[in-house]
Formats: sequence, C-alpha cells, structure tokens
Amino acid sequence: MNKANTVVYIVLAIGTVIMLVPFIWMILTAFKSATEVTHKDPFVIFPAVWRTECFSNVLRKMDFVKLYLNTIILIVGRVVCAVLTATMAGYALGRLNFKGKKLCLSLIMLQMMVPSQIFIIPQYLMISKMGTINTMFAFKDLMWPLIVNSEQSTMPLSAALAKLQGTFVANYPELMAASLLACIPMIVLYVIFQKQFIEGIATSGGKL
Repeated sequence: MNKANTVVYIVLAIGTVIMLVPFIWMILTAFKSATEVTHKDPFVIFPAVWRTECFSNVLRKMDFVKLYLNTIILIVGRVVCAVLTATMAGYALGRLNFKGKKLCLSLIMLQMMVPSQIFIIPQYLMISKMGTINTMFAFKDLMWPLIVNSEQSTMPLSAALAKLQGTFVANYPELMAASLLACIPMIVLYVIFQKQFIEGIATSGGKL
C-alpha cells in the first residue's frame, strides 16, 4: 500500500468516526436517565444503569405503526406527484412552443426563489376553508404538518418526533429512544438494498 492510499484510508476512517459519533451518542442517551443526560461532566459517556423505560414510554405515547404508514404515504405520494407534474411541465416548457411560455417559466423560477415560509398564511387559509386541517391531505416535510396538524395520527414520523420536544423542557432520553426507533426501518432497508444503493451512487455521476 502506497502513502497516498494510506492517507486516503486514514481520512475515510476519521470521517466514518465523525459520522458515527452522533448515532452512538443517540443510542447511549436513549438508555440514560434525564439526570445523566444533563450532567456537566463530559466524561460521563456510558449510562450508570442501562434503562429501557424510555422505549416503553415512547411506544405508549406514539403509535409507530400509524406514523410509519403516514410517512410511507407521504413519501410515495410526493414522489409520484413530483415525477408526474415535473415530467409534464418539463416536456411542455422544453419541447413545446405556446403563448405565455416565458411567463410560465418565469413564474415557476420566481416561486422557487421565494422562501416557502412566505406562503404559509395563504396556504393555511386555503386548507382551513377546504376543511382539511388535521387530515393527511396537508402533508409535507416537517414544518407544515406541525402547523396544520395537531393530532399525532395525521402526522408523519418527523413531525411526531418534533412534538416530543417540549416548549421549555425536553426529555432527551425519550426523544433519542423515539429517534432510534424511527431509524430502525431505514437501517433495515439499507442493509437489504445496500448493493442497489452503492450501484446507484456509482452510476449517478458521483463516481471518482
């Protein structure tokens, strides 16, 4: 092994450790007590007693099966709608000549450049008048479900996790336990389809 490869492997190893530290911290925090989490001693890494009550508390508070289902519906629905609308709009703007084409393209580009937070109030008023607040119809990524959905049964997993964080005090062990449970399906899918993930990265222009 030459020096160049050694340096590359060292850099990759350091990067791997840096990326794994937050995940390991999340796992360790899930088994700690609230007192241990807020301890000022930075050398208290492992829990004195490995507790599992945070997982039982989270499972009692959150219906993970429903949240997983909501998230799957959100992902599939957004991907299908985005592919259909983007494909048709791209074909029309790229291949067809029609009156107002430049105006339509300008409006699309303008909307993409404007922060989405500007549209929150008019969108909320529209959803309210349509009677679709607290329904799976207002689905988006994180912020929008927190605004229009107050019931956990109509939220995706990300919004439900955000709801666990209190206004003044956050129970970090329970929050980390819920985050760990939320990661399990993604980890399982990656383990099953890791060959396809690697092939996709290698053939998508990111190959060195």
